Amino acid sequence: MARVKDIELNKAPKEISLIYKKFIESYGPFANQAKVFAHRPIIFKHMMSMLMEMAENPIIDKRYLEIAIVSVSAVNRCDYCVAHHAPNLISEGLSEITIDNILEDDCPGLNRLDLLVRDYAVQITKDHNRVQDKQFEELRKYFSEEQMVELTFRITLCTFFNKFNDVMQLEMEDNQLLYKVNNKIVHGLNKI
Repeated sequence: MARVKDIELNKAPKEISLIYKKFIESYGPFANQAKVFAHRPIIFKHMMSMLMEMAENPIIDKRYLEIAIVSVSAVNRCDYCVAHHAPNLISEGLSEITIDNILEDDCPGLNRLDLLVRDYAVQITKDHNRVQDKQFEELRKYFSEEQMVELTFRITLCTFFNKFNDVMQLEMEDNQLLYKVNNKIVHGLNKI
């Protein structure tokens, strides 16, 4: 159980109940996260609505967002996020071997652009003050300025979620399947 009590959908404040319902039904299996964020309706309303709106209006291929999210979550050692997002990489055609080695220099299964995205995500997460112009410009060959803003936002937002989830001690949802990451059993999406 999380460090704060769960607020179930039927107990959520009225001003977020519709957003809460849509979020747990359409965004992904993040119900335990929703149960914690529901303590502060203003955060829930804006954060979850924003995530759903970006998912409904994507400007970056899901493969690259998921590579970035799993890479950041691996650096930050957030099992909750790795477990929830790694299966999305499988659905994007990456193997478990790739996911298990996502931070390795010689990670199998990643093409040049995948590696650029991964390295950008890792650099921002480990030392954001040292992102080089060359690294940024390499990515701009593939992404528009609008996409670069969103990619950078999603990478930094992922660190927020990693830290929030770990500090609040979010547990995996009951309907999660087990997923092995770096020889450690964690739960994964039931959508594989």
